[in-house]
Amino acid sequence: MSGFENRRRDGRQRRPARLTALAATAVALPLLALGWTTAAGAQSSAPVPVHSPALPAATAARLQQVLDQTQAQDGFPGVIAGVWSPKGHWIGTAGTQGPGQSGAPTAGDLTRIGSLTKTMTATVLLQLAQRKKLSLDDPISKYVPGLPNGKATLRQLADMTSGIPIYSTSDAFQHELFGDPGRAWTPQQLLTFVRNQKPDFAPGKGWEYDNSNYVLLGIVIEKVTKEPIATVFRQRLFGPLGMTHTRFPTTTAFGGPHLSGVTDQGQSSGQVTNSTSWSPSSAFTAGEVVSNFNDLEKWANALFTGKGILKPATEQLRRNSIIHNIPPNTATVGYGIGIGDRDGWWGHDGDIPGYTTVIFHNYSLNTTVIVEVNSDATTPGPSGQEPAPAVFAALAQALG
Repeated sequence: MSGFENRRRDGRQRRPARLTALAATAVALPLLALGWTTAAGAQSSAPVPVHSPALPAATAARLQQVLDQTQAQDGFPGVIAGVWSPKGHWIGTAGTQGPGQSGAPTAGDLTRIGSLTKTMTATVLLQLAQRKKLSLDDPISKYVPGLPNGKATLRQLADMTSGIPIYSTSDAFQHELFGDPGRAWTPQQLLTFVRNQKPDFAPGKGWEYDNSNYVLLGIVIEKVTKEPIATVFRQRLFGPLGMTHTRFPTTTAFGGPHLSGVTDQGQSSGQVTNSTSWSPSSAFTAGEVVSNFNDLEKWANALFTGKGILKPATEQLRRNSIIHNIPPNTATVGYGIGIGDRDGWWGHDGDIPGYTTVIFHNYSLNTTVIVEVNSDATTPGPSGQEPAPAVFAALAQALG
């Protein structure tokens, strides 16, 4: 269930910085098709580390075949994907590092991770609450005045129930973004598309996937810590976890070997363009981070256990934050403080022009799946999924 900010129903071009949400649509992925059973009531366990044994050769060959077929069928340049389970782990690639290139993607290649950044922003927010530097019940107006729904709490921003308008759906923003995709945006500039709008709903009375919420949380974090967000993320997350190739970028340059991405956003129907040099600053703390596959495996282990980043009680608070009772969330699909639960699969997907990513973990199955694709162009077929979720669905079905 991915892509709350997919193509508009009126047929207009897809919204920019389409940083996707778990509880977004009724498009179902066969997430429970992994087929590995566990005893009822099994306790949560840590994600399987990368040094676990390899999956059996027959399983690995089947997964590689699915990866090859999905890449060829959907036509995106390349993909790298991994599965970690009690039966072992597998990492496979298909395609190339980018259009016109011949090298296969590698675990060291940098990529834009889109909305996986939200899991990091939410983690720092929880760290600050844990240290009583702020309260999740603080109104956003305490830190950023003059907003619609200024009484919305930081918790409501984090779980997408604030009702603050979405800057990235603004026609004016889209016009400026696609007119100059290399432009460097400040978070305050992004908020100019929000300040004069009416609230979408009263705080806590609705749910919508909203990039404005996480841009605002980034501003809050900078004000509370008195440090730029790049420094905050490095000191509080990337450094302690040994994520040596992950950063909050200050330029459009990757600064090392990287995947080159293609997008259909802002293009004529059926056309794609190379968006590798587009500025990710249009997403700020909703989706700007650059990382690689190796570092995302470290992040997955921390995200789903709290080890190295949060106290156990705070990690449990995050898990307990999932909202199921406000549509379009359901009894089995929900979203909380920077993380979602989808039929027992916890995590997030990410989408920014040229790149899609997926990180999910099933606590009962003790299984983690990570996918990176250097395209966000909607895949063919009725589902209209983005590439990384489409790959995830195909792999899950193959594992069933």
